[in-house]
Amino acid sequence: MFRNLADAESEVKYWSEATLCQFLGIPDVLGAGPIVYQMATYLGAFPFPSQAPCILTRESMIKVITLMTKRHKGVLKGGSQHRVQLLFGSLAVFDRRASQAALPKPEEGVGEALSQALRGVSGFSIDEASAEAVEGHGSDNTEGQLSLAALDSMDPVQVISLPKQPRIQDLVIPSDNFLKLVELLLLVAPLDAQDSVSQYSNRLSDKGLESLRQTANNILAAFDVENQPGIPYTSFEAVVESSLPYLFDPLSPLFERFLFQESLDLSKPKDLTLSASSDSPAVNAEERPSKESLVPSGGSPDLLTDAMLSQLSFFIPPTTLFHRLNHLYSGSQHGFSMGSFEKYVFNWHAPTILLVSGTLLPTTPSSTRERTFLSSLPPARFPSSTHPSRRVTYGALIPSPWQQTPRAPFGSSDTLLFQLAPTHHVFRASSVSTDYISFLPSSPTTPHAGVGIGTKLTTTRTSSHSGTVPVGPVSLFLDDALEFGCFTHSAAGGGSFGVAAGGAAADWQDRFEIEALEVYGLGGVKEAERQRRALEFEENEARRRREGGVGTGDVDADRELLKMAGLIGGHESGGSMG
Repeated sequence: MFRNLADAESEVKYWSEATLCQFLGIPDVLGAGPIVYQMATYLGAFPFPSQAPCILTRESMIKVITLMTKRHKGVLKGGSQHRVQLLFGSLAVFDRRASQAALPKPEEGVGEALSQALRGVSGFSIDEASAEAVEGHGSDNTEGQLSLAALDSMDPVQVISLPKQPRIQDLVIPSDNFLKLVELLLLVAPLDAQDSVSQYSNRLSDKGLESLRQTANNILAAFDVENQPGIPYTSFEAVVESSLPYLFDPLSPLFERFLFQESLDLSKPKDLTLSASSDSPAVNAEERPSKESLVPSGGSPDLLTDAMLSQLSFFIPPTTLFHRLNHLYSGSQHGFSMGSFEKYVFNWHAPTILLVSGTLLPTTPSSTRERTFLSSLPPARFPSSTHPSRRVTYGALIPSPWQQTPRAPFGSSDTLLFQLAPTHHVFRASSVSTDYISFLPSSPTTPHAGVGIGTKLTTTRTSSHSGTVPVGPVSLFLDDALEFGCFTHSAAGGGSFGVAAGGAAADWQDRFEIEALEVYGLGGVKEAERQRRALEFEENEARRRREGGVGTGDVDADRELLKMAGLIGGHESGGSMG
């Protein structure tokens, strides 16, 4: 299995930082090489962290590769949680300020009173040192040193709190180091086995680096680094497990370069499979995206970037994202209206991702439209999450096909609501309420219309405030003109989605003017072709109605068109998140 490692080690006796980074292809411009090497020298000492940093010999590298490529299930009984602990330890440093702050401060005079109270107390006779011990104190006690060395090699830090072993609560990950690592993870997130990092070198341009760093800063903000020195373990564990479960997955294909020979090319059969299989991943029905950009073609995305797509892959399974996104709808291209949204999105019978971005509205409305929108919200409001001049980006993963909801919302427990900028948060579906997704166009019988995620929009007046939108405790609402949006986060929770993880237990409400709204379908060639035919059928029907005709005159052809559109027969299920 480690054939390539053996071939590589024929040229080096041990792995230095330079040789490791060169073999992995880590770009110098990101400055993440020293952090990855630090992680390797810690993981290579497994299961004795007191021996870290270790020299990366063949045996150490086997441990590193096993842990980095997630081939550790037979070794770590704690599973993914134990791996998170190891990864934290590989990145953390001892925080002297935090450890000193954690020590109890004795009251003034207590120390002196205690010393006087103990003065003259001799203790128990069994505790007194023998003459031989006193005489040998300070000499070369070989037997004692060997005992301590044996005890240290057993690494008893999990059982005994030794002074020289810092507690996990005294460790923090430096924010700057973690930022550099996140930039690298964003870059290599779409990496497949045997892919080279150099294939994504076009993303290291000035514009690409700026996008990487901005996205990495949004992710770093999730750990509440502004209010604490570095990232402590409690915050690290809570945020990673809830909002970034796949954050470290890109390390797996990066270190899998050690497992295969360079001459072994797995890309050819993969390409043959992609071109032959109807269920193969694809961006649209005609072509598969190149390595230059994984943002789907077939439209003009204003919001989704390569870095943002990588960010999505940190909490949505990467296998359902890369090479499987189809651009369905863009407000700038198809128009900001509920009719256009319904036309291009409702024909997709598989999961979708909605992204919306805009600028925060001022506290005092500057136009009639802003005043009308703000008056439609409940009067009890929270402050904004960021500075008014900053742009906010929210989104949702919709696992079910879209539909109008005049009576009850749709969706399932797999629905996700998330914030991508300026802070990364993921709000998972709750069992308290099942009001996940609502879609209601304007009508005389609809008191409040629009798109609601965590907000129940129906034709019945359910709001306690007459005429106001019944926003949920954690919810996203877009008005029926797709002009304004409102995201609400109540730390008390109790709605269709849970609250933010980590140190984000705060109340906020972002009221913003929509600048970009996009929807992407998850699936392959099959789903894309089905949607194309459905759109073609609707356009043909609309043209016939304009021309006053009915049908094509060919009964079989009309029937086939209806089947393609999913209007009769053929109860095929849509895509899945698996």
